[in-house]
Amino acid sequence: LSLGLIFILYTMFVWWRDVLRESTLEGHHTKVVQLGLRYGFILFIVSEVMFFFAFFWASSHSSLAPAVEIGGIWPPKGIGVLDPREIPFLNTLILLSSGAAVTWAHHAILAGKQKRAVYALVATVLLACVFTGFQGMEYYQAPFTISDSIYGSTFFLATGFHGFHVIIGTLFLIICGIRQYFGHLTKEHHVGFEAAA
Repeated sequence: LSLGLIFILYTMFVWWRDVLRESTLEGHHTKVVQLGLRYGFILFIVSEVMFFFAFFWASSHSSLAPAVEIGGIWPPKGIGVLDPREIPFLNTLILLSSGAAVTWAHHAILAGKQKRAVYALVATVLLACVFTGFQGMEYYQAPFTISDSIYGSTFFLATGFHGFHVIIGTLFLIICGIRQYFGHLTKEHHVGFEAAA
């Protein structure tokens, strides 16, 4: 397992290094390469939508037609639920603010304002880190676990994978912020930023 993980990480590092080298040091990507990267990312997004749809389907199916094994009610008998007006609501506001900040960064890149884009990316990354911290706190304080019926399973799988996506996106945006600081992203060539955002 660890050897496979090492090979995957090495492959990802070398591949991304080559993509960055091709896009900055050896001249910007051609329109055809940019189109290929965009198509690849669109296919990735479609697969992610299907992935999360499966979790929402499991949750919706279980809540609309609760099984006898969970007491025939939703949420299942004996499960304490989280108040959606507390941490979940705050995390929603933080994610919306982060989305506004990354949109600000995108508009700054399109306007050629390098410093403003860096500030916006820093704000986005900070908000994403706060979101991740609150998500961890929510997990720690949750009155149920992943092994507490379908309710716990779907909650922790869906929110856990979403949190994982936020962490990966944060890492990508940190790289984009560093690249923006060094002037690698221009209004014509910022496909990597668009994929990360």
